[in-house]
Amino acid sequence: MSFPLLTATAALPAVGAIATAAVPAERRTAAKWLALLVSLGTLALAAVQLVRFEPGGDRYQLTESHAWIKDFGVRYELGVDGIGVALIALTALLIPFIIVAGWHDADPLETHSSRWRPTQGFFALILAVEAMVVLSFEATDVFLFYILFEAMLIPMYFLIGGFGDRAHEHGDEAAATQRSYAAVKFLLYNLVGGLLMLAAVIGLYVVAGTFSLDEIAAARANGSLDMATNTERLLFLGFFFAFAVKAPLWPLHTWLPNAMGEATAPVAVLITAVVDKVGTFAMLRFCLQLFPEASKWATPVILVLAVISIIYGALLAVGQRDIKRLVAYASISHFGFIVMGIFAMTTQGQSGATLYMVNHGISTAALMLVAGFLISRRGSRLIADYGGVQKVAPLLAGTFLVGGLATLSLPGLAPFVSEFLVLVGTFSRYPAIGVIATLGIVLAALYVLVLYQRTMTGPVKAEVQGMPDLKVRELLVVAPLIAILVFLGVYPKPLTDIVNPAVQHTMSDVHKKDPKPVVEAAQ
Repeated sequence: MSFPLLTATAALPAVGAIATAAVPAERRTAAKWLALLVSLGTLALAAVQLVRFEPGGDRYQLTESHAWIKDFGVRYELGVDGIGVALIALTALLIPFIIVAGWHDADPLETHSSRWRPTQGFFALILAVEAMVVLSFEATDVFLFYILFEAMLIPMYFLIGGFGDRAHEHGDEAAATQRSYAAVKFLLYNLVGGLLMLAAVIGLYVVAGTFSLDEIAAARANGSLDMATNTERLLFLGFFFAFAVKAPLWPLHTWLPNAMGEATAPVAVLITAVVDKVGTFAMLRFCLQLFPEASKWATPVILVLAVISIIYGALLAVGQRDIKRLVAYASISHFGFIVMGIFAMTTQGQSGATLYMVNHGISTAALMLVAGFLISRRGSRLIADYGGVQKVAPLLAGTFLVGGLATLSLPGLAPFVSEFLVLVGTFSRYPAIGVIATLGIVLAALYVLVLYQRTMTGPVKAEVQGMPDLKVRELLVVAPLIAILVFLGVYPKPLTDIVNPAVQHTMSDVHKKDPKPVVEAAQ
């Protein structure tokens, strides 16, 4: 029997989470190093997946299949396509940076020694989320995916509610109340979406008699599965609603600014750069593959919602006074681009959307983590409390600028390629939607440059005077992310070679071909 690489990639952080949680309370440093080593081991396994994956081979590779709940036809089935393997690599890449960036975020508060923050629990929860996210990118059984889709809410709830932003930690109850509100809102929104998805999962089983993507695809191919139009549309809506909440797509987005604002910067990165990608990934793997006709039926409405997300998120980012909430609203705008690319139903659009998932994860991690380092120095998330930082901490200001420029998709940095492909792919089929969406680019330049101007330039404020520059640990977090942004911005081919064949399969699922360019005859 071949080595179960996919299972091992998810099992390692799961076992690591248990081991980290079991470290004695007084051995906090040992728990941190154990979590970091486990995350690096998971990154190594994800790298092996990339090496062993053959872009021109079968759709799902490195597959595993075992009986699980026989009476209900549930199987433990795993497999990765180009989209899944790219997002697994993104997840495994970011977790070590998240752990190092949050190295001291769960240490006991010296000023409030009675309020113990369990360091071991913080890092164990991060590893638990990694395990569930990786396995969700690998699952090809719908029921197995649903279990993981819901289960990852539990550790995320505790990370948001139990380990809040220390910029607002002063022993008062207000901060704890805000964290609790953000965590409960995150949980309730996603649980409602998950309940609708559960109903759709059960309906799918009634119609198809199986939860396996491969078996459903085979049944469609041989004509033995023919869903009624209304049935397919209802099932599609159940799945899509859950994924739109997770994504998040307007108007189901309101939990994200609260969650990112109250969480620590590393946990905020975990939310938007890792966990939320499960929603957009699932739109490609499950919505389009399981319900192709319903996906085409819903496309006009979804594209309108995506454009609203792009413009709405960008406009609210422009008006934000809180640094972390600004990044949150910017992410809502970026997720609008991703959803738009998926449902443009073009090769360029879907390839760009997949690249956008990866590139947005890296750029948001760079910007948010540097913002977290900045906030930890000043003890405030308010933009107005900063000014002239580049004169006292040039490395911090420089890395903050690069992260911001990546967020606005500057040519030469990775997000530009993906945003360009999304817009080209959308414009070729829906020109009006593509034109309106370009306004998001203008607004992105506005909120990023205004943020940099107000925090980093101008006279040095008294509270900023003497602010230390980035430390070695912080540079080890930010520098590799910036290097990756530059590399993929200049040479995205390694990523596109992996993603494009999977996109072709998805286009085949929905029976769509790229529109041919219209060339007017010469007079």
